[in-house]
This record gives sequence, structure tokens and C-alpha cells, in this order.
Amino acid sequence: MSSLWPQLEPLLAKVQKPARYIGCEDGAQVPDFAPGKVAWLLTYPDTYEIGLPNQGLQILYEILNERDDAVAERAYAPWTDLEALLRARGLPLFSVDNHRPADEFDVLAFNLSAELIYTNVLNCIDLAGVPVRAAERGPEHPLIAAGGHCTYNPEPLADFVDLFVLGDGEEVVSEITEVLREWKAGGRTPGSRERVLRHLATVPGVYVPSMYEVTYDGDRLVAVSPRYPEVPERVEKRTIADLGEWPYPKRQLVPLTEVVHDRLNVEVFRGCTRGCRFCQAGMITRPVRERPEDQVRRMVDEGLRRTGYDEVALTSLSTADFSGIERVVADTVNDPGNCGQVSVSLPSLRVDAFTVGIAAEIQRARRTGLTFAPEAGTWRLRQVINKLIREEDLYGAVESAYSQGWRRMKLYFMTGLPTETDEDTLGIAELARNCARIGSEHTRGASVTVSVGGFVPKPFTPFQWFGQNTAQELQRKMWLLRDALRRERGVQFKWHDPKATLVEGIASRGDRRLGPVIEQVWRNGGVFQEWSEHFDLGLWEDAMAAAGLDIDQVVYRHRHRDEVLPWDHISAGLHKDFLWQDWRDALDEVGLEDCRWTPCYDCGACTGYSIEHVVASATPPAGGSQGTGQDLGAGAAVPVRLLSKS
Repeated sequence: MSSLWPQLEPLLAKVQKPARYIGCEDGAQVPDFAPGKVAWLLTYPDTYEIGLPNQGLQILYEILNERDDAVAERAYAPWTDLEALLRARGLPLFSVDNHRPADEFDVLAFNLSAELIYTNVLNCIDLAGVPVRAAERGPEHPLIAAGGHCTYNPEPLADFVDLFVLGDGEEVVSEITEVLREWKAGGRTPGSRERVLRHLATVPGVYVPSMYEVTYDGDRLVAVSPRYPEVPERVEKRTIADLGEWPYPKRQLVPLTEVVHDRLNVEVFRGCTRGCRFCQAGMITRPVRERPEDQVRRMVDEGLRRTGYDEVALTSLSTADFSGIERVVADTVNDPGNCGQVSVSLPSLRVDAFTVGIAAEIQRARRTGLTFAPEAGTWRLRQVINKLIREEDLYGAVESAYSQGWRRMKLYFMTGLPTETDEDTLGIAELARNCARIGSEHTRGASVTVSVGGFVPKPFTPFQWFGQNTAQELQRKMWLLRDALRRERGVQFKWHDPKATLVEGIASRGDRRLGPVIEQVWRNGGVFQEWSEHFDLGLWEDAMAAAGLDIDQVVYRHRHRDEVLPWDHISAGLHKDFLWQDWRDALDEVGLEDCRWTPCYDCGACTGYSIEHVVASATPPAGGSQGTGQDLGAGAAVPVRLLSKS
């Protein structure tokens, strides 16, 4: 493979942030390319500073480069200034590791973490010199693959992506590599692309859109059916049973330039059993799989020594639920080798699992801001969404934090939730006022930042049948909160643009007919739509009209139990009947306790695995799994989930 560096280097003086494109990170690899190896270009379709910290991409990068029959490099979406220069000079998308042209790789694999980056995917494919539509590609072109949470409704990108990977990627990337190695060895002859895709469609966890026929009855989706007998009717996600067997990344990349989340990141567990009905991540990543505590401690210690970072983030969907959280935090901040200078960040905190002990430990080095997510403003609505946090839970956690010296607090909420009233919306303002008041009792200058986003009902959640609030209604609710908080000292109010929420709903809830919409938005200049300076709702409205699609039908209407959903041929491991019953329970304002402390709800996620709950004593903490946050002290009963293949 050739390097484009001689042509790229003169361009970097003409663009913003040239360090985005030079690579050279600590931990970067120089793979040994060879004809018999499958070459992967792992691509994050956003800027380098957004994509570099992505742990999924870094994990696959290491796993593939450890194989004898594969190599992997990385690419990120070039900002508009460099893209213009590349197109003007006929230069393609390139890897940042060694600046190799994208079209010389066998696979361009995209991480899909958000719907608003879909047009960037098309832009990167085109910039790579590959036909944007899958049907127009030949055996000489790279395969286009995609993974990540957005693949649980792959249909909007079905016209452009050759194969989607559902679920955990650690094992399946090797299985895909073995299929492609045979394809390369056979010479990639005419007609072989269809054959290799047909073969890939039989790999568990791989969805190949071209192997399925889509049937409509007027405006109604009727079926998505396999074209061949060996192609599965329903594609099941992949699940890594034992997270301890995959201690990646072993060498986290350390950039030369500033990036978001610029710190050591260590994943402590995957999955969540809290059962928040709005949370797609919590539903699709079930069951819970904890990383062994000793392994977490070792990854933290070795990572800090190697990278030189003075901050470590322990990542998961609810980090305070990790059974060894207080011990790991204490060992990290009290390690003499860290000289008291290492801080611990817990990005996902449940207020009902946040303790005085945790607060006391993580403030020892330096106090970063704390973030809690009550999600809804009233107990009634929190029962609807199954975020079973009472006001006293929140106030207890806030009291613990401010009493230990914190001054800044962030609270995340959503609006537009099912059954929401203006009283629920204004409850957000009331919670914020009370939290600010608690802070003022402990320290001068205490501040509370309230961040509110519009709710999007995502696939494979109990709310997938709910009709999203209109952009106009979401904006009204934002203004209602703005007016309620206008004169509150110590409270700052931020909100997500309801117009962007609408487009997120279009892209996450549409079927295969959305392909022409995404393509038209891209062709009309709609890239970096997740960036406010580039977002343009008009492009989406025009493209929807041109495609003959009604926004009300795609986004705003409630869906019926018996209708075919665009993602019904995909499986996240959850029984549809369970999701429907949970939706009915939501409308009845019935909350469900964490299934670690209760009998199984038969959601389906643990089917095919043996699950054992292990606790330190026979009973859960006071108040069950929904305690005040003061009950989980040292030695309290802590749930641990062990998972192994049956």
C-alpha cells in the first residue's frame, strides 16, 4: 500500500487543527500489510477529537492487529476545510495511522453511535472513491460494514452498507475476517461479491441487507424476508459472555492534540438491569457482565503508568452499580504511586447508588463536576419511565456531594416523555431549585446546570410504540422551563435543539424508504448534521417531501401492537411481548425493580446463558435496589452478576 503523506502534508498548513490528521499517538500501530491479510479501515464518521476516544473502535483495532491474518488502521471524517482540499486535488479519505488510501482496504467499517452522523457515512464512502450505493459496487471495491448502537435499526442505511454487525464485536470481527480471507484467496472474481455477502449473512450477528426483500402494502411495511433458505429470518445480536476474557484496550491511544474525554477510560461492566424504559442502551446491552475487580484495578494501574494521564474514568451505563466501585476508587486515589494527583471520574451515576463513601473518595485528588440524571421532574413520571428515583434519593446524593466539597452539579432530564404534563415539566425546575438551595447551605458559589433534551422513542425499548412529541411541542416545553428558571440564582439551563431531536427521530424510526432521504440531504451539502453550525432541518424536510414520506407517519404517530416495525427482523435478545407488557405497565405507572433483586421478568436477554446472582448477604440494601444512596456503605449487600455460556 502507498502512503498519501507527501500529498497531504502541504495541505495541513491550510486547515484548522492539522493535528487531527497526523496520527502518531502513543499506542498507534504500524501494521504489516501482506496480500494474504484482510485489511480493515475502522472509521468514525465524525471529527478526530470526537472519534479518537471511542473505546469500541480502539478495542477492535487491537484485536484485529493481534491476528496473523488481519491488519487494521483508523480513519475519521475530515472537517469541511480539508475535505474541500482533498476533493479539489483528487485525494481520497485516508487512514491517520499511515495515511493509506481508503480504497486500498478490504473493509471500511463504521461506528454508528448517533443517527445524525448518517450523512457523514455517505460522505466518507464517497470520499474513499467507493460507490455510495451498495448495489453499484463490484468485487474490486471494499466492503462497507457498520456496528454500534444505531445498527439496531439498520434499515435507513440499508442501501449504502453491505453488512451490519449487531451487538458485541470482539468475537464476530474475527469470524468475518476468516470469511474475507477466503474471498481474497479466491481472487475476488466477478460475481464473488454476491457470494461472499451471502456467506457473511450466515455468520451469527451479521445482517446483510441485500439478502432480504422488503414488502410494502401502500404506506405500510408488511415484511422483511430472507432471499435464500440459509439466510436467517431474524438476526440475533452477538453477546460476549465473559468480559474478563477481553481486557481491551490494552494500550489506549493517547493523542497529541486535545480530544473530548481526554483521560484513561476503563470499562467496568456492560449491560444494565435497572430497566429504564426510555434507555435503548440499557435494553440492547443486556445481560449485565461485570469485569473482575482485580482486572479493573490492573487496567487502571497499568493504564495510568503507561499513558501519563492524571484522570481515569470508570465507564458503564451505571458505574456506581459496579460491585467493587468503592474499593477500586479508594485504591486508585490512595495509591502512593499516584502521589494523590489522580482523580476518578464516574460518568454514569445513579443517585440511588451514590454514597457518602464514594463522594469522600473521589474528591481526594481534585473535584471535577458531578453529573446525575433524574431524567424526569416528578415521581409519577419517573414511575412511568421506570427511573425509580425519589426526590429524597436525589437530595441525599446532592447533599453527600456538596458536603464533601463539590461546588458544581449537572442534572440531566428529558422532556416529551409518554404521559408527560406541564406539571411534570415544571417539576424539573423545582428539583433544580432545591438542589441549588442544598448547595448554598454548604458552599458559596454552588451551581447547578440543568440540561434537557427531547425524548426520542428508540427501537427495542418499551416506548418504541410511542409517538414522539412534535418539535413545536418540545420547544414550548423548553420555553416553559426557561421562564421558570430565568430568575433562579445558581441554576443554569441548557437544552437540546428540538429540530435536531426531530431528525434523530426520523433517522432512528424510519424504514428502508429513508435511504433516498439521507442521500438527498448529503448530496445537498448536509454533512456534520450533529454540529449546530451545520445542522439544517430544511434539508431533511425537503428530502422527506421529495421521497413522498410523511414526518407524522414516521415520527409522530403512535404505533400499533400488531404492525410490523422496521427492526422486527433484528433481535436485541428481548421478547417483543415483554416490551409490550412493559409499555402497558408504563401507561399504568407501574415501576419494575432491578431484576438483580427480584424474580426474573423473562425479558429474554439471558436466554442461552446461565445466570447466577451473588450477593454479600441474603437481603438487598434497605429500600431494595431503590434506596436513598446512604445505605450502600462498606460491607453492605452488593449485587454481582456472573454470566457464562450454558
